[in-house]
Formats: sequence, structure tokens, C-alpha cells
Amino acid sequence: MTIGSTLHTFAASKPDETAIICDGVKISWAVLSACVGRLANEISRRTPPGAGIAILLPNSAHFLAVFLAVAISGREAQVLDPDWPVSRLKDALDGLSPALLASEQASLAVDHLLVDLNQPLPNIFPGEAPEPKAPDPLDSFYVGFTSGSTGVPKGYRRNHQSWIESFGADQKEFGIGPDDIVAAPGSMTHSLFLYAAIHSLHVGATIILFRRFRPDAVMAEIRNSFASVLYAAPTQLALLLDVPGPPILNVRTILSSGSKWSSSISGNIPQRFPLAAFIEFYGASELSFVTVRTSNEKCPENSVGRAFSGVSIKIRAASGNEMPIGETGRIFVSSPFLFTGYAMGSGHVVRRNDELCIGDLGYLDSAGFLYLQGRENRMIVTSGKNVFPEQIEHVLSSHPQVRNCAVIAIPDRQRGERLIALIYPKDGCNLSASELMRYARLELPLPFVPRIYAQPRTWRWTASGKTDFAALKTDWLSGACELRE
Repeated sequence: MTIGSTLHTFAASKPDETAIICDGVKISWAVLSACVGRLANEISRRTPPGAGIAILLPNSAHFLAVFLAVAISGREAQVLDPDWPVSRLKDALDGLSPALLASEQASLAVDHLLVDLNQPLPNIFPGEAPEPKAPDPLDSFYVGFTSGSTGVPKGYRRNHQSWIESFGADQKEFGIGPDDIVAAPGSMTHSLFLYAAIHSLHVGATIILFRRFRPDAVMAEIRNSFASVLYAAPTQLALLLDVPGPPILNVRTILSSGSKWSSSISGNIPQRFPLAAFIEFYGASELSFVTVRTSNEKCPENSVGRAFSGVSIKIRAASGNEMPIGETGRIFVSSPFLFTGYAMGSGHVVRRNDELCIGDLGYLDSAGFLYLQGRENRMIVTSGKNVFPEQIEHVLSSHPQVRNCAVIAIPDRQRGERLIALIYPKDGCNLSASELMRYARLELPLPFVPRIYAQPRTWRWTASGKTDFAALKTDWLSGACELRE
């Protein structure tokens, strides 16, 4: 089984039912399957097997049709972000060397597959759609890019089998099936939402997507289309919960990933989605699922959960030796879901037999629950102490008047590195440095408490909805932050 291999089955068994809803426009399984087949034929005619096909399209049924066509034709879909600056797009195209670029206009020096988003899906590339030769499960089908929260995004490569195996484990954990209607309101350039869309179509569920994330429009569509499952990054879910309106009873599952959830916000979920189970999972682009924690299981408050189905977790020292229970070390993950390697750039990756570590540090308790301490490449050494900024951010973000927090470091002659806490308060709140220090000191040892607090003019986000630490540090160094006294 490979990505897209079930599409013809649902087109035959329920041709007139809805496969995709995008901004209220519905696409049936029959229409989607026919369009994908024609696109796959066109791609096969113009490129050799295994070729890279770059996709530079916004969220749309057209995007999903092209992505599936690339997969079933045995080519590799290289998903580029339309919001990237031209210089980054050119760097990506130079690094990936695709045989074809699927986009709205022929503006870059690559052979193009022009896709007119104003043209209804049935009318793009009309013609015959012969059955393509099935690709090998170990063939690469997808290159995505990391969020780039600490630097330039990296291109990572996945084969069919890694996602097909994820789909099987996903079924055990989440139980999404052909009767579900799944809302994925984020960008398809973010692997969380692309995975949600492709998995939904693989199991015969309806997928709802949006050209742009507008909280009021998303909540209206969730209600009107009777969505049963909602995928959302934490920042998105917070915005959705702020949309006024009555409780929504049709959502049974909310799935969130991307950063540790704030308990103060998750407490609002039962008011808007009273029948929904809330499920968080920790993972990474290179690892896929690692752990899961659900509102129906007893999971320690500060843990990111237990191992996901099919996943094994080990904590190891730098020497490679396994660490005792409760002691912090590198998190090594073994599963069938791991990526095959980087297509562009490189990451902080350590391989040990079939285990992979991407630089996360943490520990396991005696019950097998995982606790994240932070990223190895974000660790700060100040006054001889190893400090994980994530721990400080977790504490300061729990302050009732703080909306966002990021901890960075600058060189310091005496301490080695000095901690800087960048704080973005909630509307109408004016926090002082002394108040924030007192609050942090309630839970943090003295060396972990920042002495300098500042407010950026705007909070910086990556395309996937994560804090952009590199951009915030640039703002601090350029003087674009207001010191809190």
C-alpha cells in the first residue's frame, strides 16, 4: 500500500459523496479521483520515475490533487511555501533541482505545470487517466520543510511506508475512519495539516481545509459541516476558542501538536467543545509521532505523554549508554515512522542502530511517561549552570497576564551567557520586570530566573504557528524591543 492507493476504491464505492471541502466548495470522490488520474498521467508523460515535482500552491483542492498525483505516479512531491521570499524559493529550487514546478504562474526558471486555481477541479488537465504503475513503498514521495523556529528551514524526505505505517498506528490511537469529517485549518506546507488531509483521504474521511486561517470562518465551517475531528496547533486553538458562540456538539476529538499546551487555555475546551476528547502528541518532522497524552488518560501534568503506538523511547547519555529512570539525557526514538534523511540542509541528528535523536533532551519516569527538558541546541550555559529556556518559558507563560514568552541568551563576560526574557502580555496588561522575577522565582531556582525582560513590538511566528526564536533574537539585537522596568 502506498500514498493515494485507496483513492480509486472510495471513488468507486461512494463517487458522489464529499471528499474535500475548501472554503465551502465541495469536491466529490469521483471528481477528485478522475482529476488526480489525469494529473498523474501528465506528470508521468513529462518526467522520469522518481523525479522531484515542486509544488508552490496555496491551500486548495488543487494542491491536494497535485500532491496525490505526484505520489501515485511514483514521483516526489517537494512542498514549497508560497509565503517564502523569492530568495528562499530560489535557494530551495536550486537545492532540490525539481523536474517540474506546479504553480499558478511561470515565474521561476523551472519547467512548469501550470495550475489555474480559478478553474474548477474537473476541468484542469482534461483527458485520459490510465492506471499508473504503483510505486515502491520505500520510494520517496514527499519533501517537507521544518518550521525553521531557530534558523533556516531544512528539507526532510519521507518514503511511502513511513506514512502508511503512521496511518495504522494513528487508527489505534485516534480511530479516524470513513464516517469522519476532519477539519485541518492550517497550511498544507506544515506537515501536521498535510498529514491530516492525506490520512483523511486515505481512510475515506472528508477533509475540510481553508485558503487562509480565519478563526470565525473556521468555527462556522466546523459547525455547518458537522466536523467530528479538529486538528489545530496550540496558537490556532487559542484563537478558535476566542470566537464567540454557543457550544459545538459535533466535534468528538481535538488533536493538537506543535508545542506544549497551556493548561489555562485547555480548561476552556469543554465550554466550546463539551463532547470532545482533547489529545496532544509530541513529535517532529523527522520522527513523526513520538508520544501521546489524552484527556481520558491519567498523565502527569508536566509530561508529554506515553509512547505512541509502535514507538520505543530510550534516554541515552552522550556516550550512548542508557540513562537510569528519572535522569536527563538525549531522547532516542525507534519506530517505523522515521524520515529517510535531509533533502536540503542538515539537522542535529544522531543515529544509533535503528534509533534516532534530533537533539531533544528529557527523561522517563517509572511508568514510561516522557518529560521534555529542552533542545540541546537551545541550552544556555550561565554562571556554570546548564539552563533549558523551555523550562523558563513554561513558567512565565503560565502567568495569567502573559500571552507569549521566549527566552534567549546574549554573551556575558561574567556569566558566559545572560538570560533575556521576551514577553508579550495579554491585551491591556502592563507587566514589570520585578513582578515577573517574583513570579518566576516561585518555581525556578535563582540561576534560572532572567533579570532582563523586554517586549517586542510584534510577536514573531513561523509559518507553522510556532514562535520564531531567531527572528525575536534579531529584534532584540536590533533594539526593536521595549525594556520592562
